Amino acid sequence: MLRVFIALNILLLNLFACKGQYSSCKQKITNLNVIQNQNLFIPVSNNKTLIYSIKKPNAKIIKHNPFLNLYLVKSKNKVKYPFTINNKLKINNKFKKVQIGLNSLAVLDKQLFAPALLLNKCCNLEGLITPNGIIQKEYIDNFINSKNKDYSDLGIRVIDDANLIIVNRIDPFNKNMKFKKGDSITHLNNKKVKNSSKFMMEILFAKIGTKFKINIIRDGKKVVLDAVTTKRFGGGAISDTFLEQNGLYFSDNLTIISIGEKYKVYGLKTGDRLIQVNGKKVSSTKDIRKNIDDFKHFASLLFTRNNFQFFVNINP
Repeated sequence: MLRVFIALNILLLNLFACKGQYSSCKQKITNLNVIQNQNLFIPVSNNKTLIYSIKKPNAKIIKHNPFLNLYLVKSKNKVKYPFTINNKLKINNKFKKVQIGLNSLAVLDKQLFAPALLLNKCCNLEGLITPNGIIQKEYIDNFINSKNKDYSDLGIRVIDDANLIIVNRIDPFNKNMKFKKGDSITHLNNKKVKNSSKFMMEILFAKIGTKFKINIIRDGKKVVLDAVTTKRFGGGAISDTFLEQNGLYFSDNLTIISIGEKYKVYGLKTGDRLIQVNGKKVSSTKDIRKNIDDFKHFASLLFTRNNFQFFVNINP
């Protein structure tokens, strides 16, 4: 089945210049065999293809984004009309929910097939429709064109709440953490921040080591914080529990799939499965995130291995 969604309601669009693009765009997708099984193969130049795939593709990889399952690979196919991203055209106001960082992808108020392409009427790429939501074009453009191989992080996660940008998670293992849960972010480098989506883009796309001045409201008082970005380790397709900073990664069923040297000293091994955090049963990384910062001096983790259960107390 041909899976392509054409967004027909782009603002400031010269419709005359795009006359007949709908049918030609469908033909373009068919000719290029863009959708193959559960993967997307999107030519973005004569010698480069953007791939969305959960598994590593059999191709010469230029770079890989494990958070969003994106690959940029070399291609021998000469494409006369590759897919382009037009950042002058906006459809963000048509999203039911915009993308907020890596953990909350965009959503349209329509039932969509996945994987598929989200295109505007001129066949410009607006997003990638995945089983977990839509990867917006800003993230696609950043991945293709940015020289930064990594995302930046401040150790916080934010949400929108009644037109406020609220810090809803902080890295409990960061001894220098200046933010607190419940802080309301108002300005970034003296510029008013519109929403959580824009704020997270500014942080993620910045170079590691970038200094930010961030204005917040805490307990009704205005506070100015100085913060420096570090490397982002979790989010999106990767577990995001803040344990990843030291190399502890989980599968969807909370089995350890990768472990760094810092946590090996606790006797942990790949294959160990986490079943409790601070005395509370967990069955997803969302549960870990909910309970991991509920401690004063350490986080108590209960694992199981070959029907044997054991506790590990993780220090900040």
